[in-house]
Amino acid sequence: MEDKVHEKFMKIAIELSEYNVQEGLGGPFGAVVVKDGMIISRSANRVVASNDPTAHAEVMAIRIACQELETFNLEGCVIYTSCEPCPMCLSAIYWARLDKVYYANNKVDAAAIGFDDHFIYDELDKQMHERKLPIVQMMRDEAQGAFALWSKIENKTEY
Repeated sequence: MEDKVHEKFMKIAIELSEYNVQEGLGGPFGAVVVKDGMIISRSANRVVASNDPTAHAEVMAIRIACQELETFNLEGCVIYTSCEPCPMCLSAIYWARLDKVYYANNKVDAAAIGFDDHFIYDELDKQMHERKLPIVQMMRDEAQGAFALWSKIENKTEY
């Protein structure tokens, strides 16, 4: 019985991905966030539609779920996504503390149609000075002030 429930939510994620392509709204990706058997949010990829490179289906579904639940902590929720999350989406899933990820297509399938994240994985394995994108640290001493202030707050909201 539980498999049928998972299939129901995955089918919705897949339908979102297909609709997004059919309507010319963006890439073939959809995601659904579920809590206690109820859909909290759903979204397709909105990168092109919103001119936002971070508007992947998973990130958008997480944003909507957080607004709906009025929290940044999605413990107790799971995400169904039509494709294995990219590194950015996977990071967002970890930061949001989702309990589990269910996915359909994998990263090899995505690469085969032009959505290849392999270069990001390769870059992460390199030392900073070896990466394609120059990354330069500067003004660390000045920036430490904000960290010192944060450290002194006793009643801060941890995340």
